[in-house]
Amino acid sequence: MKFQKILIGVDDSKFAENATQYGFELAYQFKADVALVHIVEPVITTPANDTSMMGSLIPSLNVGAEQVDMINAQQTYSQKLISDTIERYGKGLTITQYNEMGDTADTIINCAAQFKADLIVIGTHSRTGFDRFLMGSVAESVIRHSPVAVLVVPMKEEKS
Repeated sequence: MKFQKILIGVDDSKFAENATQYGFELAYQFKADVALVHIVEPVITTPANDTSMMGSLIPSLNVGAEQVDMINAQQTYSQKLISDTIERYGKGLTITQYNEMGDTADTIINCAAQFKADLIVIGTHSRTGFDRFLMGSVAESVIRHSPVAVLVVPMKEEKS
């Protein structure tokens, strides 16, 4: 099997950095095109005068100036993260960029479909038990729902 289009999920964690290295090594080996995706999950906020505890997703139609500033800051950070990753690993490769907002697993799969990826590379925290139950697993959700191959690059968290 030869991979021609590899989508790599990036964030600012050491787990994603580890997976990014793997993804780019494969891209060079197969002379594949690469897509980098960084996803910002919407923040749930509750207005100060709301006693319902329901909150609302951002962005919404009632976005305040401070929320717009937060979204802009997240987008700027996302672009810088992707640019730094390209500079560090992407010399000589064709790279597509996705800066998205949404559910991480679903958005990774959607970007892979848009890019027509034949491999998704993501990192994992290697959580087990109660930690995994509380935090969920983006990697597990991507594996379950992806129509293309997924390479999950594990990295054990160091105990303090």
